Amino acid sequence: MHSTLQLLHRLARLATPDRQEGHISMFDQLKPQPADALLSLIKLYNADPRDSKIDLGVGVYRDETGGTPVFAAVKSAERRLIETQDSKAYLGPEGDVGFVAAVCDLALDGAVADDRVAGLQTPGGTGALRLAIELVVRNLPEATFWVGTPTWPVHMSILTGLGARVRTYEHFDVQRQAFNADAMLAAAREAGRGDIFLLHGCCHNPTGADLAPEHWREVAQILSANGAVPLIDLAYHGLGEGLGADAAGARHMIGALPEALIAYSCDKNFGVYRERTGAVFAIAADCAAAEVAGSNLATIARNNWSMPPDHGAAVARLILTDAELRVQWQDELQGMQARLSRIRQRLAACGKAGDVDLSHIAAQRGMFATLPLSPAAIAALRERHGVYMAGSGRINIAGLAERDCDRFAAALADVEGL
Repeated sequence: MHSTLQLLHRLARLATPDRQEGHISMFDQLKPQPADALLSLIKLYNADPRDSKIDLGVGVYRDETGGTPVFAAVKSAERRLIETQDSKAYLGPEGDVGFVAAVCDLALDGAVADDRVAGLQTPGGTGALRLAIELVVRNLPEATFWVGTPTWPVHMSILTGLGARVRTYEHFDVQRQAFNADAMLAAAREAGRGDIFLLHGCCHNPTGADLAPEHWREVAQILSANGAVPLIDLAYHGLGEGLGADAAGARHMIGALPEALIAYSCDKNFGVYRERTGAVFAIAADCAAAEVAGSNLATIARNNWSMPPDHGAAVARLILTDAELRVQWQDELQGMQARLSRIRQRLAACGKAGDVDLSHIAAQRGMFATLPLSPAAIAALRERHGVYMAGSGRINIAGLAERDCDRFAAALADVEGL
């Protein structure tokens, strides 16, 4: 068998024509791409033999044991699906319409009339962002996207990949560990009619620095006056201060403006990361405009991925539409939120750790914080203490067990001055 395969490979090589002089391969112009930094970090972490190592890099929720458990509510919904699902046929580019309606209610809670909202299921929050941004770039290529920095790197990857016009402003001063409200409001005032103003709905990635209620009101007032449109990335709903509080800013904004775009992810708050479960919503001024927006989103979705994956959406729909499962899910989600809050409080209690003042972490929300650390300090944390984090200084709060907080602070103090 082995010799037969070798013979086939040899014959295939002989059958391949030599390149003609001047021939250009379709791959000749490609340049090697750098490895994803976080994926490389995973390999380094896995290869580290130290039992005391700490993974603060990968952006998934972890419990006190370091695991990412499947929700009990998800398991129950999956069992029900196994018993009742009678087909695996395509659902269409819109996906599971019951899921879309349930997530719309979860996120918007009646902030606008249903007939002003067009929604589609997407492959995760990333798919929702891609769909929303492509809708704008196709139809308003002159629109500028306003993005606060630092932000989730994929925001910029999608924008630049689609050739969008981008302007940035400072959302967060890492060195001072301070949200820059003045810069955000100045950028909002400068945005023009039809421009897109990107906002994190809650639990800002990578800084944890969210807008206060008054900031949401001020931005909404400014965008209402100048005709710019918000694109709200709601990827960590429920992990900050709870489902109601985390969506309050987005609900206020869409209630105050004629148009908005929302990218929603269920990956984190349902723990279904690998199922790629999300939705995009276009809020229009009236029913007719919403129908047009929906038809355009469906066309773009059809050309990108044809049909979205079903399993995670079916699970989330069952949970959100079943009273018992919904209560169970909310209890589990609240437990996650409470753990993140405890870790933040525990870190903040450590105060000054070398060059880093951890007290600011208590005022931030969600899974992430970005610390003012140099590349040398980040490398030393990894080499001396087995603490793995992104090169930007972003840490995943959920990667810490409560027992790790003092040791992490001590490690920070050890790399002071680097």
